Amino acid sequence: MNFKSSNFKIYLGSTYLIVLLVGIYFLFSNFDINDLTSYEFIKENKGLILKYKENNILFLTIIFFIITVLLNLLLCPMMLPTLVIGFIFGKWLGTLILIFGNTLGGVLLYILAKTFFSKLIEKKFTTKFSKFIEFFNKNETIYFMCFRFIGGGGTPFPIQNVLPVIFNMSVKNYIAATFLGIIPTTFVTVALGSGIENIIDQNAELNFLSVFLSPEIYLPIIGFFILLIIAFFIKRFFFKT
Repeated sequence: MNFKSSNFKIYLGSTYLIVLLVGIYFLFSNFDINDLTSYEFIKENKGLILKYKENNILFLTIIFFIITVLLNLLLCPMMLPTLVIGFIFGKWLGTLILIFGNTLGGVLLYILAKTFFSKLIEKKFTTKFSKFIEFFNKNETIYFMCFRFIGGGGTPFPIQNVLPVIFNMSVKNYIAATFLGIIPTTFVTVALGSGIENIIDQNAELNFLSVFLSPEIYLPIIGFFILLIIAFFIKRFFFKT
């Protein structure tokens, strides 16, 4: 695939613009952001949401997969959507939707950034992430997978998606590293969202004590801290300067 050809850039740019406009229109015409982030709204409509999901599981799976891809293209943070998908679809299906959706959305954004904004990204991030370039050049798949696993060392997810532009990572390796690297943190976050359903079932208020004492919540949190410890050792031994 020739990313530098003018025709490819025109087609890709036009497609992204259409997707961007459609995505913005769809999100703001069909959803009230305040409602989607309100615990009371979710609590009051939990039965309706889950019943609709059970009756339209395939349709909703496709819709939320597309939404996940669009959110990546729109450079949106993924924490809140991950919790919502975990609440609606549960741990296993929710994790699958997000892994495939984030991988596809991430690689599309990467191709777009590599085609149109490579110079800007290199200028913006090369100095800041210069210590990683040497590692990525040794084995871009392994090191980018580790980078994804440790959450980019605190790097926001949208920036993680475009960062490989600075070391010209191949699309094939990008897909493999992203798909495998995001599995652990995605599962833990989805499990956290899934646990909210049990709190609602108990008719509990959303406060620190009720959340922390629920095993559906504190087990994913423990898993998250285990991931942080593993990530510390990965960063210490694989990214030694």
